[in-house]
Amino acid sequence: MSALDNSRQITVETQAAMEVSSDTLPLNDERRLVEEVLSKDRKATAEFVALCTDSAYSFVRRRVVPRVESVEDLMQEILLAAWQSLPKFRGDASLRSWILGIARHKVDDYYRRRLREADITEEGELSAEPTIEPMLDRHLDVAAEQDRVERTLALLPETYTLALIWRYRDEKSVREMAQLSGKTEKAMERLLARARENFRKEWNHAQP
Repeated sequence: MSALDNSRQITVETQAAMEVSSDTLPLNDERRLVEEVLSKDRKATAEFVALCTDSAYSFVRRRVVPRVESVEDLMQEILLAAWQSLPKFRGDASLRSWILGIARHKVDDYYRRRLREADITEEGELSAEPTIEPMLDRHLDVAAEQDRVERTLALLPETYTLALIWRYRDEKSVREMAQLSGKTEKAMERLLARARENFRKEWNHAQP
């Protein structure tokens, strides 16, 4: 079966998958599920898609919000990658953890592409904003403030949003971000400075 056929089958199975229980499976059940999916059992495929969706959807959504239109595209990439890599699954970690690892790589690839395409300059002075970083660290992962955070991020240019989430939610260092996106550290620091300043302004103007 070709990659395109696999992708189509995964898409067909997604709706059925939503009705399948997504609790963590015992190791023997995971091995059984993998074997049945590789044997092209439709019920097992629906269960596998449900597990992928349950494992990765929230993780992906929180890292591309408010650009939710990108979530479904990323989920399709993750599902296809998991499907194609399934013969290599050895059970060293749970199937859920294995799927989440694929999701992390795909989200990093998305960030890398978007930031690499961005026109980030090194010009100008970096203003010191000592109060902004603690605020971002505190607010981006406080559940009670997620709606306000998402509303604020939605007001920013996409490049700023991705840079802030990558830095403060995924805890990437400036050096890592620069290396992954093909930018210089100075350019990345400049991008983050602008993003922080814009976030602070929008946060202060947003309704709590």
